[in-house]
Amino acid sequence: MIRTGSWVSPSRLLPRLLAGLTVLVVVGSPAPAAGTTAPTAPTVTWAVQPADPSGPDGRRWIEATLDPGQVTTEHLAVRNFSDTPVVFALKAADGYLTDRGRFTMLSSDRESVDGGTWIRVRERVRVAARSTTVVPFTISAPADATPGDHPAGIAATLTSSGGTVAVESRVGFRVMLRASGTVTAALAVTDLTTEYRRSWNPFSAGTVLVTYTGTNRGNVAVTGRGRVTTGHLFGLTDRGTAAPAAELLPGGRRQVTTRLAGVWGIGPLRTTVDVTPAVRGGDPTGAVIRPTTAAVTLWVLPWPQLALAALVAGLLLAYRITARKRRRRLARLLARARDEGRAEARTSASAAG
Repeated sequence: MIRTGSWVSPSRLLPRLLAGLTVLVVVGSPAPAAGTTAPTAPTVTWAVQPADPSGPDGRRWIEATLDPGQVTTEHLAVRNFSDTPVVFALKAADGYLTDRGRFTMLSSDRESVDGGTWIRVRERVRVAARSTTVVPFTISAPADATPGDHPAGIAATLTSSGGTVAVESRVGFRVMLRASGTVTAALAVTDLTTEYRRSWNPFSAGTVLVTYTGTNRGNVAVTGRGRVTTGHLFGLTDRGTAAPAAELLPGGRRQVTTRLAGVWGIGPLRTTVDVTPAVRGGDPTGAVIRPTTAAVTLWVLPWPQLALAALVAGLLLAYRITARKRRRRLARLLARARDEGRAEARTSASAAG
């Protein structure tokens, strides 16, 4: 049985039948048992994928660009791998990305306000044992639809109840809807901070830990090319690394952490983040691309090198003090030897006279 609480790929169930198919399982949400269907058998497994009228068509998800007011028809296929017929509830909802970057859709206890409201599909479908049923659904763009992406998801749902709590299990796919018009790809870099992690070996460079929040301030899903650079040794040299921007839906945020090794923590460390967004999916022709740059400076005291310099200075001072004492001792010994020599000479002269 597909477990509630994580997305399950049907390819794990039937690798040969569903290779390359990506589906999502939305986390089940508690709901009063009175409004649920009867508990399902523990052996029920199923998959949902895009289709044409004759059956699954190989797409991983559906992408559609519509003019405001336009209506189009799509299809989905519900595949029942179980040994008994099953009645599934069909639901559409707004889509979003989790903190880990996985696509999912709003749970049933949350109301959709965007792309999920564009989709109309029949409420239930009965699928015979070990069979596939194709279901049409319509996508209607509102007359006042704003240009850009309006992500949604569509899923086949089963609800199982136990005690006073019901749990929904969903399997489905994303439906990426785009309203025609000027699209803008814009990524903002905020909350940029750096931390220097030094090596206490004075002859070894340290590491800069760079953390920032990337926010999609455009109207389409984006990825992007990014680069993080830190200037060190008072700007005489720098270290850099590529930092690709992961997919973000409009309004989405994600924290990014990057490490730069081989940085000498001596004086100011100026770190710069450069990101150029790219339109994710659809036709990017005519899109407005807005690169972004953010920078921060961190002052670092070179404690290992200062400790080494203090040690060397201490050793030099100790050497000078020791050498001075040796010279003084030698001078005293020489003076004593001269005095003893003069005394012996006077004694010898007196004895001879």
